[in-house]
Amino acid sequence: MEFLMDPSIWVGLLTLVVLEIVLGIDNLVFIAILADKLPPKQRDKARIIGLSLALIMRLGLLSLISWMVKLTTPLFSIAQFSFSGRDLILLVGGLFLLFKATTELHERLEGHDEQGTPNRGYASFWSVVAQIVVLDAVFSLDAVITAVGMVNNLAVMMTAVVIAMGVMLLASKSLTRFVNNHPTVVVLCLSFLLMIGLSLIAEGFGFHIPKGYLYAAIGFSILIELFNQIARRNFLKSQSNRPMRERTAEAIQRLMGGKRQHQNEDEPVGDVLPASEAFAEEERHMITGVLTLASRSLRTIMTPRTEISWVDCEKSPAEIRNQLLDTPHSLFPICRHSLDDVIGVVRAKDLLVALENGENIVAFAEKTPPIVVPETMDVINLLAVLRKAKGRLVVVSNEFGVIQGLVTPLDVLEAIAGEFPDEDETPDVIADGESWIAKGGTDLHLLQQVLDVNNLVNADDDFASLAGLLLSKSGQMPVAGEVIEMASLHFEILEVTDYRIERVRITRIKSEDEWDESH
Repeated sequence: MEFLMDPSIWVGLLTLVVLEIVLGIDNLVFIAILADKLPPKQRDKARIIGLSLALIMRLGLLSLISWMVKLTTPLFSIAQFSFSGRDLILLVGGLFLLFKATTELHERLEGHDEQGTPNRGYASFWSVVAQIVVLDAVFSLDAVITAVGMVNNLAVMMTAVVIAMGVMLLASKSLTRFVNNHPTVVVLCLSFLLMIGLSLIAEGFGFHIPKGYLYAAIGFSILIELFNQIARRNFLKSQSNRPMRERTAEAIQRLMGGKRQHQNEDEPVGDVLPASEAFAEEERHMITGVLTLASRSLRTIMTPRTEISWVDCEKSPAEIRNQLLDTPHSLFPICRHSLDDVIGVVRAKDLLVALENGENIVAFAEKTPPIVVPETMDVINLLAVLRKAKGRLVVVSNEFGVIQGLVTPLDVLEAIAGEFPDEDETPDVIADGESWIAKGGTDLHLLQQVLDVNNLVNADDDFASLAGLLLSKSGQMPVAGEVIEMASLHFEILEVTDYRIERVRITRIKSEDEWDESH
């Protein structure tokens, strides 16, 4: 036991353990890649068997040092190259590594990898074990030659190999999980396998490549991949901070193909089906309406104050009856002189019956007081209010008590599925050949759906209609005939009355390629 007191023995043991771990990491990585081809329940078993075989093979090769030395004796020559047994092992091992790395890279880069799919076809257990044995033979030879070159004591060499393999066995599961969860790391490791295979072939032909060059290249590549993983982690972290609703909406919109038309050419779009194959046009409009509903304000869906039909209780019963019969609405706010003084909300048919019975209009309206909500309420919370209203309309008011508009369940439905105009209404947007005629009060969300664009609505803007957008762009009240261009669209003001934009013609601005195709 006197040799245990020799400091050089311990230094050599420690150095050799570190080197054996470094030389065994590549073996462990490729065992992880091969084990991933097995069903999940068999992967740990294959990994343990692979590392155990590597340990047995290295110990066996160490016990045959004298035979290993004789492998350097030339067996035959071809041209200026002479080949020994060691050279032949290196050549065969290098060719195997090149073949294996090439096939694995082809499988991943060509998109044939079926990892994670329920119908994935797994490799047989013993075929994977056989490949692990071949890899162990190649990598073990390199490790054993390193051990023989560093230490002359067989016991120290075997102890270092056992310690190194034990460390790798403990770290194998976590390393395997990391490799399998990061596809770019797998590609990087397979590239290392190509490089190592090429170096083995070169050594088999007598061209010695210093290990320092290989380790420097591998270390630099690992450093770059580390930066890549840090950037990816930071990106995923920033994405996780975004609202789940927003991320889900974007994912569904990519599925619908709605963003492909407006995406930059250098942006990855992933595997997205064409919109025509995934969803019909009406379905796409409805899904988009649902996804954007939470981000819309009441102003974008309500009937504005200027378009509200209301009944003045101070009018005569005959005048009120004629108003009810001339208007197709089924619900009316009952007010006193002004819309801002709402007494109640009644159904037209019930009010007609009350008039026939000679009831007092104010007393009748007070039985159904209005439901008033602030204009700052979002549409999602409004749904609960509409349920409690039981079919009646909801009045929207600002902070000063001034009525801004009213909302019915039909308005929410129109925000999702498009317009349902009444008998006395015309659609807000009408197709006219290659252009569209839109009312100034057209909601921008609706306009985006009709025009199939996504850059008209901005959450920071304080307007919700086409007229508000044009006024903001122009900076002043435009006149009839004025043209405003933005967002690849041409807006021509057709009609302006009482300081209001009434009608606008919208035309797409054709690109040069589209202009050439049309001519």
